[in-house]
Amino acid sequence: MDMSGRAVPRINIRPEVSMLSVLKHLNYKAWFAVAEFIDNSIQSYLANEDALRAVEGPDFKLRIHIGLDASAGRIEVSDNAAGIALSDFPRAFRPAEVPPDRSGLSEFGMGMKAAACWFTDLWQVRTKALGEPVERIVRFDISDIVNHKTETLLVEEVPADHTAHYTVITLEQLGPRFPPARTQKKLKDHLTSIYRMFLRRNDIELIWDVDGHTLEFAEVAILDAPPATNPHLPAVEWRKDVHLDFGEGRIIRGFAALRAEGSTTHAGFALFRRNRLIVGSDDETFRPQDIFGNTNSYRYQRLFGELQIEGFEVSHTKDGFKWNELEHDVLERLRAVLEEEPLNLLRQAEQHRTRQTRATAKPAAQKATEAVTTDLKKAAGEVLSATPAAPELEHVVPPTSGHLDSDPVSERSVEILVDGKRWHITLRMTLDPSVNEWLRFSDEKVPQLFDDLEDHHLTVDVSLAHPFVEQFVGPDNENMELMVRFATAIAVALTKMKHSGADPRLPLHYINRLLRDSLSGKLP
Repeated sequence: MDMSGRAVPRINIRPEVSMLSVLKHLNYKAWFAVAEFIDNSIQSYLANEDALRAVEGPDFKLRIHIGLDASAGRIEVSDNAAGIALSDFPRAFRPAEVPPDRSGLSEFGMGMKAAACWFTDLWQVRTKALGEPVERIVRFDISDIVNHKTETLLVEEVPADHTAHYTVITLEQLGPRFPPARTQKKLKDHLTSIYRMFLRRNDIELIWDVDGHTLEFAEVAILDAPPATNPHLPAVEWRKDVHLDFGEGRIIRGFAALRAEGSTTHAGFALFRRNRLIVGSDDETFRPQDIFGNTNSYRYQRLFGELQIEGFEVSHTKDGFKWNELEHDVLERLRAVLEEEPLNLLRQAEQHRTRQTRATAKPAAQKATEAVTTDLKKAAGEVLSATPAAPELEHVVPPTSGHLDSDPVSERSVEILVDGKRWHITLRMTLDPSVNEWLRFSDEKVPQLFDDLEDHHLTVDVSLAHPFVEQFVGPDNENMELMVRFATAIAVALTKMKHSGADPRLPLHYINRLLRDSLSGKLP
């Protein structure tokens, strides 16, 4: 080869050509595969920033274009970085050739080759290195290379302005690997999330050629509120810095915070290495249960943060960290930081409640009132017009608890004083499908020989086999407590009404009938 740049007839792609055919089986997602090309563009810019500004001026910006052509089954990623220099050609196109400097975004010598081969067998690189007099094109046909055991590839050269600089990677005939319309939005959103650190700079842009828009990361508003444990105190921003040192250069630093508005899809941590996201992009955030709890917890919806991970190795596809024996220690120490006073993020996440505003409540309120009024119209008139027989009324409020379910799945008792009388309240959850009523209760007066207080034993049965519960309790029973609270309020209020001389049986009968036959949300 002529190192002056006048001719590079061939490049060597040994040692293992057959390796190229295996790369299509890597466990990539489309956004992490495209990210390999973007990594190279950014690294080329960062390594040659001074030279690029010397040619283009101080206001130069790196612009990376991502183009998708569905009709041709083609993806094209292009940039105005420094291009691939002649001296880097042997390494750039040979599989598993590690770069001399592994401190940047390009460290394994596999990214571009692996990602391109994962997408398709047919791809090419057209590049013009800053300061060199020619544009060079290298074409890959993996099937042909493997079948003929090709070890060298021709390099096409075209004269070009020595001040020009760019690289264009074109992936052809993607077939089923071409992202369908529903995946294209995810691809766009994930790339925005992965490169948010770089997009926050004013000198790097990702341009989505499908619509011509420059990608911008939507920053998350942080909760500003008084501590839930003492709401009379002044409001504070619920954000804290994180710095954990595990020795031997292994450091986790960044911030953790609470979202002003909870999100079941986008709360969670984003984990970075060298400012490039590795774990937790877009709606696939890092939410270990030891810290975030179950999916229906408030901290699962509010806690988020960005953490730089230093000194830990990553997978060769750059979508995971190798924690090794430190994983438990990492989570334990991270949780401890989150719970440190005076800014205990986990406690605040669980206890803080956002006041409803008219704007936030209106859409859900309109949807709820529409659904309930529709159900009322279907059957409520018929339910309320039916006069119950006496045995039906006896069934909902029997004289003793012996007439209630004898095998509850949960039972808990509490004692309270009401009007100078002692109430023993027993809450029970049942699963008997033969019981038609959602709520039944018994109220028994128990004579006392050695106590002046009057005793009442109130037993409340809530049926979990009722259509209303089955429809609204939630896939993970997340609304179970709401059901129990609502039922308890009704039973206790009706008992108080009974002690005042009114008959609670008729209203409870109609409540049960309405919830079963009109308001259970079941399709007719």
